[in-house]
Amino acid sequence: MNLFPDSPLQLPDACLDLRPDWLEPATAERWLRQLLAETPWQQPRLRLYGRELTVPRLVAWYGDAGACYRYSGLTHQPLPWTPLLAQIRQRLQAAVGQPLNGVLLNYYRDGNDSMGWHSDDEAELGADPLIASLNLGGSRRFDLRRKGQARIEHSLLLTHGSLLVMAGPTQHYWQHQVAKTRRPCAPRLNLTFRLIRSTP
Repeated sequence: MNLFPDSPLQLPDACLDLRPDWLEPATAERWLRQLLAETPWQQPRLRLYGRELTVPRLVAWYGDAGACYRYSGLTHQPLPWTPLLAQIRQRLQAAVGQPLNGVLLNYYRDGNDSMGWHSDDEAELGADPLIASLNLGGSRRFDLRRKGQARIEHSLLLTHGSLLVMAGPTQHYWQHQVAKTRRPCAPRLNLTFRLIRSTP
């Protein structure tokens, strides 16, 4: 099942669609500069396996009133939509054909910032969540592996202005990560829009 019928990306038990040039370069550059400047970034601390760790990136959660999002033991209360984020949401809703009431912004300042292996399978996202991931700034590798396995089965390069949509059973069977890298890379901003179907 694919949202974009001509997508070359086919993985079993998944619905993944990548549009490398979804956003025109001038708009991508303008959105990146404005979002980096106006977002009140946070770097939460979380407890994982008995240890307290600092999240290895900067984050912000925006959404409709009541669209709280809980993951990794943290509950994020939504900031109100800014005019720019409301505009981006409207454009993405038209692209994916469903409402989206929250967005998690992740700011990867350099190659030391990362996102560990996980699935977006929190209960408040519903049975088959759709995650629309807009990428701005530096390119980073996005890895996928089967749940329960250690081997990376597929990797994508997420570039400036690209859109990756994960839907259907993807989160049931697959995990993804953005690993640390020693390669020089420009700062990257990732916006993952989703629909919160119930509050935690």
